[in-house]
Amino acid sequence: MANILVVDDEMGIRELLSEILGDEGHVVTTAENAQQARDVRAQGAPDLVLLDIWMPDTDGVTLLKEWQRDGMLTMPVIMMSGHATIDTAVEATRIGALNFLEKPIALQKLLKAVQQGLTRTSEAIRPMPVYQPRPAPVALEEPATAAAVATAVYAPGSNTGNGVAQSPQVPVQTETAVFGLSFDMPLREARDAFERAYFEHHLVREGGSMTRVAERTGLERTHLYRKLKQLGVEPSKASRKG
Repeated sequence: MANILVVDDEMGIRELLSEILGDEGHVVTTAENAQQARDVRAQGAPDLVLLDIWMPDTDGVTLLKEWQRDGMLTMPVIMMSGHATIDTAVEATRIGALNFLEKPIALQKLLKAVQQGLTRTSEAIRPMPVYQPRPAPVALEEPATAAAVATAVYAPGSNTGNGVAQSPQVPVQTETAVFGLSFDMPLREARDAFERAYFEHHLVREGGSMTRVAERTGLERTHLYRKLKQLGVEPSKASRKG
């Protein structure tokens, strides 16, 4: 989850980008002009800025120059415009903009540009790794649950020397329940319960990013949204469980 500032004088653009990025698990702040953007930046640097070029008070390139001049261009900035020339895009990049998106903005281009910007931010502030001793092997004495098995599989130190993950020693289930599901349940209910746990697991693992969950599960985003709605899974709530 990242804090993203969207600066655009068109309310429809602000609302659309807020909805898309909010679905990806980000916190979005909006500004309709350069002065509001200055006020937001004065309170602290966001993780990423989407900045429109043509605005009524101060254009985006001028604002970008201000931030660069004052040492406040410490976050990735992606410029947006439906009328800018190539020269304008080149100038913005020279000043310090990370990328340029042409309106109307294609969804995949937007998400890719945002991901690249946030990756650059995380790499810039990534701390040096700290050595920690390997934890003791996970002992599963109780009947296995989906969460316990997932913890054992992904726990640090569960790999062998050749990099191949070893399956935890899970006791063979002789009861009529496994992974928290009863074999006495109707098939439809059991399947729905498993799928609900499956998607919640991936939402937590991918930080609520619908794009990465779709890639991980092999579903189209539209199909994924329908599936989560059918199962009663709310992406924002599921991701916070992690």
